[in-house]
Amino acid sequence: MAYVETEIGTDGVAVVTLNRPEAMNALSKALRAELAAVMVEMDRRDDVRVVVLTGAGERAFTAGLDLKELGSDATAMSDATGETPEANPVKAIEQCRKPVIGAINGVAITGGFEVALACDVLIASEAARFADTHARVGIMPGWGLSQKLSRLIGIYRAKELSLSGNFLDATTAERWGLVNRVVPAAELLAVAKKLAADMAGIEPGFSAAYKKLIDDGFAATFGEGMALEHARSSAVNGAVTPDEVAKRREAVQARGRQQ
Repeated sequence: MAYVETEIGTDGVAVVTLNRPEAMNALSKALRAELAAVMVEMDRRDDVRVVVLTGAGERAFTAGLDLKELGSDATAMSDATGETPEANPVKAIEQCRKPVIGAINGVAITGGFEVALACDVLIASEAARFADTHARVGIMPGWGLSQKLSRLIGIYRAKELSLSGNFLDATTAERWGLVNRVVPAAELLAVAKKLAADMAGIEPGFSAAYKKLIDDGFAATFGEGMALEHARSSAVNGAVTPDEVAKRREAVQARGRQQ
């Protein structure tokens, strides 16, 4: 049985599905390894421009690390925090040069919350809920949640979630800026794939460079990020010819009339 299923469309959009619905898509060692390998493959494939990541079933995006496995396998914890993309699914998602859209179809708990936060865009179904239960389980986060969450929703809200273990519903998550939008469950995948198709229309090399600029700047101070943008834009924009700008301007205007 494949714990991660992949479907690649002719439009360059790949749908990657966590496939342990009977266990709420819990991140067992096998699933983590398979997800990491799939994301590394998606990064390398020329026929993939954008990835949509979701979970099988209606209950869960992923319930996080498999606690039954952690309770019976002494190596499971150390295996979960590998430093390379091949060993760490979150790092593999983060380092994928293609945009990754998280289609959050149900609960995203603890390690599953961290997988969601590794995506570039989050679209949630009305059934989606988020929870950080690290403190209740007695495990420190190792995939970035303690640092990312406060930067995304503010330190006070992050502390409220992480130090209580309470669930955050989709509507509140949207209001707090954690997810881009909330849609009916039946429309989730279609909405995510439509956005992915829009992103797939961007030239892949430019898309990867722009994504990296945003990520690198976000990880720096504001001043450092501004300097980074200036340096990279100066290097790239100086090579763009007036004819290229004119052609792309026409394409942008035509697309604007269609939307």
